Amino acid sequence: MILSANELVKTYDGGRVQALRGVSFDVEEGEIFGLIGPDGAGKTTLFHILTTLLLADSGTASVDGLDVVKDYKAIRRHIGYMPGRFSLYQDMTVEENLSFFATVFGTTIAENYHLIEDIYKQIERFRTRPAGKLSGGMKQKLALSCALIHAPRVLFLDEPTTGVDPVSRKEFWEMLQKLKRNHGLSIVVSTPYMDEAVQCDRIALMQNGRFLTIDSPQGIVEKYDKTLWAVSSDRMHALLHDLRGISGIETAFAFGETHHATVDTSLITQQQLPERLLSLGHNNIYINNVEPSVEDCFMAYQ
Repeated sequence: MILSANELVKTYDGGRVQALRGVSFDVEEGEIFGLIGPDGAGKTTLFHILTTLLLADSGTASVDGLDVVKDYKAIRRHIGYMPGRFSLYQDMTVEENLSFFATVFGTTIAENYHLIEDIYKQIERFRTRPAGKLSGGMKQKLALSCALIHAPRVLFLDEPTTGVDPVSRKEFWEMLQKLKRNHGLSIVVSTPYMDEAVQCDRIALMQNGRFLTIDSPQGIVEKYDKTLWAVSSDRMHALLHDLRGISGIETAFAFGETHHATVDTSLITQQQLPERLLSLGHNNIYINNVEPSVEDCFMAYQ
């Protein structure tokens, strides 16, 4: 295992806020491991502990065989960390930022250029531009280049695609897959976007400082055992409230242009539901069976 965490606990405000509640997991060498959960789930706190920026109240963790407390100085040479907020020097140019981070770790751009070549080529024409003047997607590529320039063994990416346009999100994940495939890099990435879960080899669904489950995205979906319907009408806002009040509808939540509802078909059928909704003033009713997504699985744990 390239990373191992055992019963990590972290609280704030004198113990009143429980950021991590006994989190345990392992990451295999060369895999992309995703932490999937909303803001406040504890993802950033966990990253700060694993990257030696914060001490846990209890529990242990190691990265590349090094203890995050005893060997914190050595670990920092073995990891790359890209925080959620852009943290490079905004008044320094692209090239100056990259050169600075290489120097900090006692290396050069030339020595490890093979690791960042595909990424850096996309921003090289802006090498004399101050980092603060880059677009969100370009900042993302520069931050990733700086996190890789010292050839880390493990790459930590804290919500790297938040606030980035869909095209840049897609490109970013393609870069991560290439880093894994060509260089065997181990990557731990957090994201609030459930659709990004499929990009990972394994994921942990995280909520309120706990892991709800750990498995491959497909493995999590295959464990879903509920009947799931997509429902829509001409009164979508009222529909969500009305669905939740109908006997046999176990849960209902907004999902894109429809609402997803889990159903006890012994209490209501797909033929009976339109009649109920018509009686409640809904028209243009659409109901269909759908396959669950990772987001549906996450909601099933709520």
